[in-house]
Amino acid sequence: MAKINLNNVILRMSAGTVSQFPKDSLPHVAFSGRSNVGKSSLINKLLMRKGLARVSAAPGKTVTINFYDVDGKFYLVDLPGYGYAKRSAQERSGWSRIVDQYLSSSSFPDVVVQLIDARIGPTTDDNTMLSFLNETGIPYIVVATKTDKLNKTEFEKMFQALRTHPLIAKDAEIFPFSALKPEGAGDIRRKIFSVLNVN
Repeated sequence: MAKINLNNVILRMSAGTVSQFPKDSLPHVAFSGRSNVGKSSLINKLLMRKGLARVSAAPGKTVTINFYDVDGKFYLVDLPGYGYAKRSAQERSGWSRIVDQYLSSSSFPDVVVQLIDARIGPTTDDNTMLSFLNETGIPYIVVATKTDKLNKTEFEKMFQALRTHPLIAKDAEIFPFSALKPEGAGDIRRKIFSVLNVN
């Protein structure tokens, strides 16, 4: 297995068009979720960096795909957040176009990390993405974010609801995550590295 140096991570590009997508053969791990679900916080925790992925002051504003080069071994791909209510029709169209182009391009992800807000469960947009992943056969894991907002009973109820959700594949692993607590990120990182055969 190739050893990963997490100190060697750079933002390779922010792509707004297909022509800007990386052309090399490195594997991709894509992060998908609604705006403000906690993607930036998770990415920073996984890479053990404080400010690599920026938390936007205006959720849903960015419609570019960010490609982070992780030690020349793989790309961590931050897809723009979906479902932001104040986004204009033109912006929503732009989001759909760039994400559809990425997911259907030759550089489609080797695995998708699908983030779901633990407080509200899968939204309509989350279900649409889950359906797409199931239909295309792209492997994915589910990360339930903001679990610190739930008490033990709420957490157990939420986790069971995800386990039995009809659109979450039976073989898709589900991980809890909170940016405020240390647990969670390590398990997710190990799973991703296992899929990519790196460590």
